[in-house]
Amino acid sequence: MKKSVLFKNGHLKMMGNLYLPYGFDKSKKYSGIVVVHPGGGVKEQTAGVYAQKLSDKGFVTLAFDASHQGESEGEPRLLEDPIARVEDVRCAVDYLTTLPFVDQEKIGALGICAGGGYAIAAAQTERRIKAVATVSAVDIGAMFRGEGSMETQLQTLEAVAKQRTAEANGTEAHFLTYAPDTLEEMDENTPVLMREAFDYYRTPRAQHPNSPNRFLFTSVDKLMAFSASSQMSTYLTQPMLLIVGTEADTRSYSEQFHELSNGPKELFWVEGATHIAMYDILEYVDQAGTKLTEFFGKNL
Repeated sequence: MKKSVLFKNGHLKMMGNLYLPYGFDKSKKYSGIVVVHPGGGVKEQTAGVYAQKLSDKGFVTLAFDASHQGESEGEPRLLEDPIARVEDVRCAVDYLTTLPFVDQEKIGALGICAGGGYAIAAAQTERRIKAVATVSAVDIGAMFRGEGSMETQLQTLEAVAKQRTAEANGTEAHFLTYAPDTLEEMDENTPVLMREAFDYYRTPRAQHPNSPNRFLFTSVDKLMAFSASSQMSTYLTQPMLLIVGTEADTRSYSEQFHELSNGPKELFWVEGATHIAMYDILEYVDQAGTKLTEFFGKNL
């Protein structure tokens, strides 16, 4: 059973989908799991797939739209602010604690792609999260800093600064895309991840009107300042599960998270899966779902 719910992040109204297990009994206590969507995603896409999968296994799950995105409030629209997104996770936990049928001592977090990095960042200081898991995790801050020279990074920050000044003086906002918008934008040099992202986000496979493949260019300074793992080796003592495909070109992020954590941890490989294949390809999602059920069942 799925129902639309509203919760608050400060003055903002946040919209989510709450998934209740088959045979739900409001007099019982259930483990609750917050599910965090990828950058540019919305609750109806892969976050909803995993929320439904875990609900089928007996958990109460909450997939929600990030502030400034989807159906949730927040201005300016389509801002990708890591600090705001980590706070979104905390507020989603707040909401679960208000539900009389959720055990406040049995709340976990699951994040996909950038949502995995945000879930890990939240869990480092959010002690109500008793276990954290990721699928195709990405540290979006590290991704935006990239492997370029410091000079290149500083040039990017200079461009963001100029754009902020222009917008403060009346120029229209400038947007970037998460993935190519059209087939014509791709060629033989387009990375596999971007090809897959186009197929997932920009075709009927998972396209959604609330996921327009846009984010504000002025998000970039915030993204480049963010680290998903800054306090990981110190504060992340909760059990952690990292699920990643053997063919994912983002696999290094999960490996780095695994290396940094000093708490209970497991790196689980899904043979043959790429980064985005883990979003919705049934054979891979089923493997991940089985592992997640085992993990949260043991640790919540």
